[in-house]
Amino acid sequence: MSEDTRISTGDAFENLLHEERRFPPSEDFAAHAIATAELYEQGKEGPGFWARQARELLTWHEDFSQALDWSEAPFAKWFVGGKVNAAYNALDRHVEQGRGDRVAIHFEGEPGDTRTYTYAELTTAVKKAANAFESLGVAKGDRVAVYLPMIPEAVITMLACARIGAVHSVVFGGFSADALRSRIDDAEAKLVVTSDGTYRRGKPSALKPAVDGALERPGHTVENVVVVKRNGEPVEWTEGRDTWWDDVVGPASDEHTAEGHDSEHPLFILYTSGTTGKPKGILHTTGGFLTQTAFTQKYTFDLHPETDVFWCTADIGWVTGHSYVAYSPLVNGATQLMYEGTPDTPHQGRWWELIEKYKVSILYTAPTAIRTFMKWGRDIPAKFDLSSIRVLGSVGEPINPEAWMWYREIIGGNGGRSDTRAPIVDTWWQTETGAHMVSPLPGVTACKPGSAQVAMPGIAVDVVDEMGQSVPNGSGGYLVIREPWPAMLRGIWGDPERFKETYWSRFDNMYFAGDGAKRDEDGDIWLLGRVDDVMNVSGHRLSTTEIESALVSHPSVAEAAVVGASDETTGEAVVAFVILRGSAAQDDDVVTTLRNHVAKEIGPIAKPRNILVVPELPKTRSGKIMRRLLKDVAEGREVGDATTLSDPTIMQQIAASLRK
Repeated sequence: MSEDTRISTGDAFENLLHEERRFPPSEDFAAHAIATAELYEQGKEGPGFWARQARELLTWHEDFSQALDWSEAPFAKWFVGGKVNAAYNALDRHVEQGRGDRVAIHFEGEPGDTRTYTYAELTTAVKKAANAFESLGVAKGDRVAVYLPMIPEAVITMLACARIGAVHSVVFGGFSADALRSRIDDAEAKLVVTSDGTYRRGKPSALKPAVDGALERPGHTVENVVVVKRNGEPVEWTEGRDTWWDDVVGPASDEHTAEGHDSEHPLFILYTSGTTGKPKGILHTTGGFLTQTAFTQKYTFDLHPETDVFWCTADIGWVTGHSYVAYSPLVNGATQLMYEGTPDTPHQGRWWELIEKYKVSILYTAPTAIRTFMKWGRDIPAKFDLSSIRVLGSVGEPINPEAWMWYREIIGGNGGRSDTRAPIVDTWWQTETGAHMVSPLPGVTACKPGSAQVAMPGIAVDVVDEMGQSVPNGSGGYLVIREPWPAMLRGIWGDPERFKETYWSRFDNMYFAGDGAKRDEDGDIWLLGRVDDVMNVSGHRLSTTEIESALVSHPSVAEAAVVGASDETTGEAVVAFVILRGSAAQDDDVVTTLRNHVAKEIGPIAKPRNILVVPELPKTRSGKIMRRLLKDVAEGREVGDATTLSDPTIMQQIAASLRK
């Protein structure tokens, strides 16, 4: 790369990789797309734009009088005075409008058991659960902790809480008893809904023992525990506290009237911190969250609810599972697939088998999963009929261009057999934002591999320098949001000062949650990952994301993770951990080849000091790479807490491979 293509000195981050490939929508797709370029112009109307969306997308018990009250910034109130019920919007109204026979959820368990719920059946199930919870003393405003696998009862529980105005707090089923207890305590939960267990890679896995462990110590607020029978694992029982789901929900009445709740009534708390430190409960309210999630699901994915089958692969323990599993697909009246298990059980073609079986047309998943499939090879998806796929989505972290291209060619091209390719919407958003903030629109945008590209209509996103000034095209900086948005978090549960300090103190009157980004020469946005994942090498601020992308673009590399390690000469040095493809492991010169490849792709400054070949990377069960553990290895320290990894033995495997 020539020196004149670098950004000028003083920019927040170096702008390294350049992408020339463009993929506009096909004429046929654009002709039938719901969104047009006009939507961006409409979005400039401000709160009035969102008021119109709220009235078009939702059914209100009482109309609102004001779109936005920002008088107590940064605490927003959207659709002031309106009353709305999330469960009514997701269920009852579809039945009332004659869509009760439409499939709401196709459920596939990991062992292959299946259930299908129509909108009428799901409405009945939620009404019964709402009555059951109320019989246990749960009332409007109470908090309910949800510790369930990806089974229909998870969505039923969330919607039953929303129906009665209780606030759900879903805790990911991979979290420990201590992590669950800290969240129960912070929310002061009255009820816990769990299951005996789930299935994990073909074996029964217990869940209830973690609830028992969480509630061992006195001082908690939990009065009842409702337990779903899922896998028959033996469970200990506390009489007077524990109740089987079937025993309390089964006999409950299927008549329940949904009352309108204030637009700003709390809908859920979702905790974002890890298992240590004080948990950070992100609070979302009802009207704004429902409006923006329904809007983004409709337009980002070009959703045609009469014909599409939508599959968001996220667990309900994460915000993606709230926004794009439990709520927006149902609010929009769509048919969706829920899958309990892992992508490699009972075989590595499981996802593609499900897409073929249910004729999934919209797939929304994470780059981590895509890179794993790349590692397994294109031959596996090529065995299945993926011709139903028409839109692909990416979520959770920046997607490197080579993974983007593989996703488009192999999954979006029916195993590589099709002449047409499904557009990819690369979405940026966070637990805190509640819904998509940056994404292409598939019928409008010429997609660019690896770039989230443009702010959604109605959203004011910017990239700024250290002083909060907008950076020019071709420069890097901090990703901020300049105007309030409907699905924004309303605070941190019980800690308003922490909310202001965490998100609103870095820049005046701007939301900043810690992500770096760049604008390319066209003005499109590229995410660079967390600012914490930026290294300072000889005064150059380099993004780990871009160096990882450069490594993965080499045919020898299946996956890569990059960290900065302290270095006496350069301040920090680049250390890369790579998983090689097939025969590349026998190449004695592969490390030299890869270091030179990075230098060629990015520049000598980004050349890794060390490249360590490892058998696997440490990942949480949600697929996030635990870079802090790799940093421990890179700097020769004792490795920290690895209990949240999907496979806690990975760090020993890495250590053993490096001793060879």
